[in-house]
Amino acid sequence: MADHSTRCGFIALIGAPNAGKSTLLNALVGSKVSIVSRKVQTTRALIRGIAIEAQAQLIFVDTPGIFSPRRRLDRAMVTTAWTGAHEADLVGVLIDARNGIEDEAEDILRRLGDVKTPRVLILNKIDVVSKENLLSLAKDANAAAKFEATFMVSALTGDGVGDLKTWLAQRVPHGPWLYPADQISEAPMRQLAAEVTREKLFERLHQELPYHSTVETDVWKELRRGDVRIEQTIYVERESQRKIVLGKGGQTIKAIGEAARKAIAEIADAKVHLFLFVKVRENWGDDPERYRAMGLEFPKE
Repeated sequence: MADHSTRCGFIALIGAPNAGKSTLLNALVGSKVSIVSRKVQTTRALIRGIAIEAQAQLIFVDTPGIFSPRRRLDRAMVTTAWTGAHEADLVGVLIDARNGIEDEAEDILRRLGDVKTPRVLILNKIDVVSKENLLSLAKDANAAAKFEATFMVSALTGDGVGDLKTWLAQRVPHGPWLYPADQISEAPMRQLAAEVTREKLFERLHQELPYHSTVETDVWKELRRGDVRIEQTIYVERESQRKIVLGKGGQTIKAIGEAARKAIAEIADAKVHLFLFVKVRENWGDDPERYRAMGLEFPKE
């Protein structure tokens, strides 16, 4: 039961693609709430993970990676990321310590001047960088933008994540909790299931399938014995892409479905019956309705 001693706040995690935001979010929350992929730009919507630390409820906004936008979808994702930063109570700026302050990280540090939200610097992947380089990087980043604190973490091993969580819990505003204590993600299970299938799609097809694909959960039905029946559609832009997803004799789609089914069953804690369909939807990247479904604002041009 929340009382005057409780704290609650939104924390936006921003950074260049592949800085490790999704991995860090999962480490902070302790459960898989945002998909992790070797491919950049896999987080399209602001999926929120929720963590409890002492008397504080921390609501994490995992924004899309900030990069130089080229297509309409790219622009929508970057706009969404910066909106998340402006509207949060705290901003965590994540930098890949291996790459240092490269062009995209430098651009983020420069644009932080417009963000009035208190911010913390998080240097990630410290398990593969020398201490000397870390200290130098922390000094340069703090000279480029003003941070209230600097944390060095390894999202992968969990090193330093506890200290970061403790600090955030002391800094979010006083107030009642917004979500039940056992609710780890605000993202509906339907959306989360779609994200998982998209992750498996990318893992399986690597470079063969460009980003012109999306997954939507059409049916999520809880059956009598506690099983869940899920029907999803994978949308691609061309017939040639549909053939790639299906694979010879349907082998590729079968493997993707099996991997996704196992992962969704683990998250849903139930036996899952997953049915995948592949459809061509030309120019879905220009359809405003698709953007709204992903929690993104549709760019006018």
